[in-house]
Order: sequence, then structure tokens, then C-alpha cells
Amino acid sequence: MAVDTSEKGFETNIEAALITNGYKKRVLEGEASSAFKQHAIDVEELFAFLEDTQEKRMRTLEKSYGPSYKEEVLRRIKDQLHKQGLVECLRKGIKDRGVTLQLAFNKPPTDMNKMLNEQYAKNRFNVSRQVYYSAKHNNSLDMVLFLNGLPVVVMELKNPLTNQTVEHAMKQLKNDRDPREQLFKFNERVAVYFAVDPDEVFMATKLDKGKTYFLPFNKGNNGGKGNPLVYDNYRTYYLWDEILTPDSLLDILYRFIFIKKDDIKDSNVETIGERQMLIFPRFHQLDVVRKLEADVNVKQVGQNYLIQHSAGSGKTNSISWLAHRLAKLHTEDNESVFSSVIVITDRRVLDKQLQDAVYQLEHKAGMVERINQDSDQLAKAISNETRIIITTLQKFPYILEKVVGLDRKKYAVIIDEAHSSQGGKASTALTNVLSDKTLEAAYEEDRNAEENLDDVDEKIVEAIMKSGKQDNVSFFAFTATPKPKTLEKFGTMGVDGKPTAFHHYTMRQAIEEGFILDVLQNYTTYKTFWKIAKTVDDDPEVSKKQATKKLAQYVSLHPHSIAQKTEIIIEHYRNFVQRKIGGRAKAMVVTASRLHAVRYKIAFDKYINDMGYNDMKTVVAFSGTVKDGDIGYTEPDMNKFSDKELPEKFHSDEYKVLLVAEKYQTGFDEPLLHTMYVDKPLSGIKAVQTLSRLNRTCPGKEDTFVLDFINDPEDIKESFQPYYESTNLSEVTDPNILYDLQAEIEPYQVFTEDEVQGVSELEVAGGVKKSAKAQTELNAVLDQGVERYKQLSEEEQEAFKQATTKFTRTYGFVLQIVTFIDIDLHKQYIYLTYLLRKLPRSAGDKDVYLADDVALEYYRNQKVFDGSIELEQTGGVDLDPQKHGAGGAVEDEKTRLSNILDKLNERFGTEFTEEDLLFDEQVASDMKKDDAVQVSAQNNTFDNFRLAMKSRIMDAVIDRMDANERYTHKILEDPDFQNYFFEKIIAEVYAEINM
Repeated sequence: MAVDTSEKGFETNIEAALITNGYKKRVLEGEASSAFKQHAIDVEELFAFLEDTQEKRMRTLEKSYGPSYKEEVLRRIKDQLHKQGLVECLRKGIKDRGVTLQLAFNKPPTDMNKMLNEQYAKNRFNVSRQVYYSAKHNNSLDMVLFLNGLPVVVMELKNPLTNQTVEHAMKQLKNDRDPREQLFKFNERVAVYFAVDPDEVFMATKLDKGKTYFLPFNKGNNGGKGNPLVYDNYRTYYLWDEILTPDSLLDILYRFIFIKKDDIKDSNVETIGERQMLIFPRFHQLDVVRKLEADVNVKQVGQNYLIQHSAGSGKTNSISWLAHRLAKLHTEDNESVFSSVIVITDRRVLDKQLQDAVYQLEHKAGMVERINQDSDQLAKAISNETRIIITTLQKFPYILEKVVGLDRKKYAVIIDEAHSSQGGKASTALTNVLSDKTLEAAYEEDRNAEENLDDVDEKIVEAIMKSGKQDNVSFFAFTATPKPKTLEKFGTMGVDGKPTAFHHYTMRQAIEEGFILDVLQNYTTYKTFWKIAKTVDDDPEVSKKQATKKLAQYVSLHPHSIAQKTEIIIEHYRNFVQRKIGGRAKAMVVTASRLHAVRYKIAFDKYINDMGYNDMKTVVAFSGTVKDGDIGYTEPDMNKFSDKELPEKFHSDEYKVLLVAEKYQTGFDEPLLHTMYVDKPLSGIKAVQTLSRLNRTCPGKEDTFVLDFINDPEDIKESFQPYYESTNLSEVTDPNILYDLQAEIEPYQVFTEDEVQGVSELEVAGGVKKSAKAQTELNAVLDQGVERYKQLSEEEQEAFKQATTKFTRTYGFVLQIVTFIDIDLHKQYIYLTYLLRKLPRSAGDKDVYLADDVALEYYRNQKVFDGSIELEQTGGVDLDPQKHGAGGAVEDEKTRLSNILDKLNERFGTEFTEEDLLFDEQVASDMKKDDAVQVSAQNNTFDNFRLAMKSRIMDAVIDRMDANERYTHKILEDPDFQNYFFEKIIAEVYAEINM
């Protein structure tokens, strides 16, 4: 027997499974088809359901309306679906002349009410294939699932065996379905659209042509995207065998989906409208909520659960659904499992969203109460058994004290760890830095406070442990980065005897599915070369650890260090970052202490003012008052607005760079944040949480960038490893690789120099996207290259496409990290960026929907160098409790100061001698004696003085070449050392002249 590889065969198998699971096959033809095309409802099935379940109410309406009652009832149902929406009408029913008609019946929580169970059993679940839905054309839908005549689920099915994939299904729904037609109007008929092939599932809840947004609805595959292999079945079998079964679909329609309303704001954060979204759970959200509920049903109260869900997992919705379901959970005796569900969070957005979602699910006000006053309000809410209570971490010990003592009452406590430090709590232990503190001391003070203040999850664990085992409390802890203590307290014991999270949604899967960006993809580090001389006559024994740390701090906090880094950061931002995300990209500078943040703010504002940059404002974030000398600084005084206004102010177009000292390093969601400048040691969870501020997505944001002055890439990789399977960083990219890639492309003779020049001229003339005429000319030029491409063999086509893709990505990466100008290369980059979009796609291409039209506006800012990150499946990483927890004191090693200096010089310098140092002093002396140099130093800012002095220093070096030829050659031939030498001499000369 031949294998049926057609799309029709795929449809047949899905239909058969749905029928096995409780659906009935329904063929829409004749009058039923005509009615469906007119009303987008299976009218016959709708009235069969109404007559079967609500016969008395239908008779009442028949008396009221007369013989045409069906037409009138149908008109009323359509009117309410339009005005109230599908979600509201399903849950509340339709009111018509004093009669309420239910459009469906959810499954009752128990078998106690016979009538409700009978009504539920009369729901009509139908599956129809090749459904023609319009009288205007002959288009059909592959499959529609009906609930009592309402077409609540639409599926477009594709089969790779016929060279059609899920991407083609998404394209069909996006481009070929008119959202103005009745069937496709938002929240009137269809709740969800699934694009399906045997390997993957994607979903959308609103069709809006090019603006249609699809989300993956996949289980994940070994920590990454997609679906796992399934023995003797399709990878996507779960959709029809588990998710869309009658009971599951009803559960989703009644207890998951809801309408989320967001304000639409302009670039100045002014509200200009409202956006509505129908929220349908992603697979992992549905999975975790149902699995937690099922486990509680079996084990009842007193269990602990750890949910390790990455940023981008939709944690706010998951917590909202879980809180509601736990609040509604009943025992077989119809008693509430929990007296109250208490949510611990600092997020206002969760307050509102949870309140709105629960109201839509319940249609009852007062089920959710936010504790925003005092402990009396909290005590009253607990005593009154308010169904869902939202409170903050600060009140957590009080909550434990209350609930532990109430033996007869049972509680669910949901802990949202995500936004633990937005307010800079880790710095609140420091109220002041004494006026005589140096930058080194300020860094040390803030670091000690940071290290000695436990993170949120640790504080919670300690509070729980102090109160002992609570048999009347179940804990549900959500975190992306669990520490060993968290795992031990909340983890579920695995078969190997080790605690693990109850449910996972990995960082890797979130990145691969496009919900967050990979912050390690573009990572550049600066390395500082320096040498320290010992100025004391004797060679004392010192603490190796402390001396090394102090010497390193001394160098990194040299008086000119902040000024130099300020220039690097600002110029990098202006040259490589500012035009990202349509000119709205923002940057964060992570500083080592609050005093550093203050001095950076002053240095930034001075440099910006001196350079006349009027399109770049900074904002600073730190806690308390910082004293620098006799002057005290606070965040509101420096920013000229209150700290509560900072998130919205920074989101506006006015402010570009945020300078932080601990505050906003975690729990800060600003999607426009594109680049981070790190001037602080980071490791472990702190590194992951800090760098992850960049990972939020928004339209036009395709990548991120980190410039790190302090940390080693291998240390950052080690920090991410436990939470993100495997990361390889590319430290150095040689721009000359572009010429090698160019040489790989040209032999295929796909394009000519004239065509490259033509496309470049069109782009420079104003952009092909904005001009219809230019777009016509662009296509005419590109089509010539497309035709030559088609003449290549399949192997040559693939090789050309790979080489071209690598060239465009590498060029985009090189532009971000070095000043690199080659006009011919840039023209070729513009041409190839457009050509790639026009080349025919092979059946195996997976990027049908990955090309973002808006990217045409950002051609200089393409995705990063391919291969800078490699993810490997490791099966997860075991955290070492001793390594990540608090360890015992380690005996400090003593050593000679000269030994430490030798090792530091070996690491950061080379083989410099006293003769070399004398050369430096002689050049500096020559410069100080120069009258012109003295005048320039006395009448210019340091930055302007620097610009004028480099050529003079070079002359002085050459004049003294005979005195130290080896050292001079190093200055002339090593650009990094030359820059170090120049900066050292300039700083010394300027400082001494202006003493």
C-alpha cells in the first residue's frame, strides 16, 4: 500500500483523532454552508443546542417574537458577540428580552449537581474540514472546531512531505484571510488560530494582515524550541489529543482566556489610545498551571513547588491563572482547599492584570485585594478569607506569623521573585558614604553591603525555615535563577535523590522561540595594560588577597579613569547604538558604587555639554544620599524629578542613558534598552540578572550589545551556564574577515557592480521603503540577480545564500564594535541585504516569517555575527551548594609586595624596565617645558587639550628615538600601547601644569 504523503492525509488523521476524543464530524453543505457564509455561525447546530438545553427559555422567546423568533434570537446573539465579544458572551451568556441564553456549559467541578452535568453533556463539539466561509470568494479553511455552532478554533494544516511547513500556514492566515470578514473579526467568533504541521504549532488570537503576531505553542525539545520525538505519532499530536479535547477546550475558554487592555503611548509616554489582546495560554503556561493543580488535588496542602521559568515566559499571566485556580480549588466534599491565596510580589502590573483577569473569569468584584496600607489591612484580609491577597516581600514574615498559627485554615503562598531589586534594596543598608571616602572605599562599602544582604529568595527561605514546617501552607515559588537554598527548600525530590524544579521553561527555549534576546550574542571586553612601581624602600609582607584587590582598584579608579571611560561610552553610543530601534535605543551604565554613579553622572553631563551634544540626556539611579567631599547628592536632585518618575521618564525619547549603582540592575523591564556598559565585577546570579535587563523584545529590536570594562568572558559564561545550557563568546572579530567572505561570494557572478551601485543610490536617495517609485526600481534591479541565481545548481544556490548571509551578519557585527569604513563593502552590504529577501526560498528554509519588514529601516544594524554563541545540550547543571552559598573563612596567604607586583605586571604589562620609565618621564618633561603646551593646558578643557597634544607627543617620541629605540618602536607599532602611552603623558602634563 502506498503512503499517503498529502496534506489531506494529515487532515484525515487529525480528524480521526478528534472524533475519537469526542468530536462529531460535521460537513457544512447546502443550506448549512450558506448560513455559515452569511453569519459565520453554524446556525443549525446553535439552535439544536439551545432547544436541547434551554427549551423553556426558547419557548418564552418564541412567544415574545412570534414565528420569526429564530431570526430575532440569532440577530441578538450576533449583536452581543459584536458588542460584548466572544469571551464575555461564552461566560455570561446572552440576555434577550429578560431571558438569559447560555452559549455553552462548562464542566461542573463536582458530580453533585445533576442538572448542570446533564447540560454540560449536551455541548456539541463538531469538526469540519475544508470549510468555505465567504460568498465573495471560494477560499476554504483546512479545519474548524465548533462549540455549539460557534467556530471557536481555526486550524491551517501543512505537511512538509508536500514542501509546505508551519511557516506557510502562518503566511496563509496572515496574508490570505481578510480580518474585515465576519468570521475573522477580533473576539467575535474565533478564539484562536493554529498554524500546524507534524513538527510544530504556532498560534494567533487576532488576524491583522502584516501585523498578525504568532506565538509558538510547542512543548520544547530538550531545553530548546520545538517538540520532542514521539514514538509512532506526530510530534504535534498533543494539540488534538490533549489540548483540544472537549473538556480541555472548555477549560481554556472558561478559565484561561481573557482580554488584556493596554494603554497605547507615544514616544513621550502620553496615552493616545487603548489596545486589546485576547490572551490564550502558551503551552508551558497551560502545562504548569494544570500540573500544579493536579498535584495539589492529590497531595493537598503542605507541599512546596519551585517553578523555574525564564524571563519571557509570561510569568505574570502564569501567576494570575494559578492564583485563580488555586482559589477555586475544592475537595470532593466541596470545601475550599485553600482559605486564601497570598501572592508575594512588588509588581504593580501584576496587581492590575490579576484583578482584571480574575474579574473576567469570575464576574465578581472583591476577589482580589492588594495590601497597600498596613498590617491591619493584611490581618483583616486573612481573617475574612479574601480569596486572593497581593502583598509585598516586606510583609512576608508577618504573613507567616499569622498563617502558621491558624491551624484550621489553609493557605497557598505564591512567590514572585522576578522583580526583587528594582528599588535598589541591596543598597539601603548604606545611608551615607563618609565625606573622606575615596572611590575605592565607596566601592568596597557598597560591595560589602551588597554581599551581606541576602537576595529575595534567600530571605524568604530563611523566614520559612525560622517558622518550621507548615502543614497548612503550600508554597509556589517562581524564579528564573534559583540558588541552592531555593532548590533545597522548594525543589521536588527527583529519582536521583536531588531536588529539582517542578516545572521548567528554560532561557534557551525563550531565546530560541524569540521571547527574549540572547544578551551574550554581542559581548566585547576591554583589557587595561598597566604597571605599578614599588615606591617603598623595604619589601613588606602583606595580605596577598587584600593587596591584589587594592592595587587593582587603585589602577581602575585612577583620577582620569572615569573621564576616559565616559568618552569611550558616549562616543560608542553615538556611533553604534543611537540609531538602533528606529533611533530610540537606550543604554545602561553599570557602575561599581553609588559614588561612582554620582561621578559618572557629573562626567557624562560635562562631556555632553562640552561636545555640544543636544540630543542626549542622562539619568542616574542610586539609593539614599551620597557625599562626595562636603557635597551631598541624591537621585532626585541630580535628575530633577522624583525617583518614582524614573521608569517613565527614561522610556521617553528625552533620556538615552541610565547610570545605575545596584538599583535597576534587576527587575527593570525597559524593552528599548539595547546596550550595557559594565564597569563593575559581576558573577553568578548577579551577572545573569544584570545582563538580562537587555533581553526584552520590542518591534525593531533585533540584537543587544555589552561593552565590559571589567569582567572576563569566561567568567560571564560560567555565570550563565547553570541557567542557559552552553555559551561560547567570540571575543575578537577581525574586520578583514569581510574581504574573505566577499571573495567567497563574487565567483558565483550573481550580481554586477552597476547593480550594486544602483541599489546603493536608491537607498541613499531616501530609502526604498518610503518611495513607491524607488521600490519599483529596486525590484527591477534585484530581479536581474535573482534570475542569475536561479541558473545556479542547487548546491551552488545553497552555498551562495550561506556565504551571503554570513557576510551581511558579520558586517553588521563589525560595525558595532570598531570604526570601520569601506564604501565598496558597504554598498555591497546594502545590495545583498535586499537581494536575500528576494531570493527564492527552498522548502527547508525555516525563516519565512523571521524577516521583519521594519528591518529595512535599520540596514546598518543587522543581527549579530553568526556563531558567536553556541548552545549545547548538557541536560542541565547541578549547582554546588558550597560554591554558591556562604562558605567558611579561607586562611589568607601572605606574600612579599614585590611578588604581587611582578605577577600583576606579568598579567597587565610586558617587560618594561627602569630605562623605559625614564623615557616616559623625559617625554613628559619635554612637554611641560613647552610654552605652547602650557598655554594650551591652561586655557582648554582636558578633552580639548588631549585632542591637540597627540601629534606633539609623537614628535617628542621620534626626537628621542635614539635614546630608547626598542621602546620607541613599541609605541609606534602597537596601537593599544601607543594609546596608553599618550593618555598617560597627557594626563600627567595637564595635571601638573594646572596644579
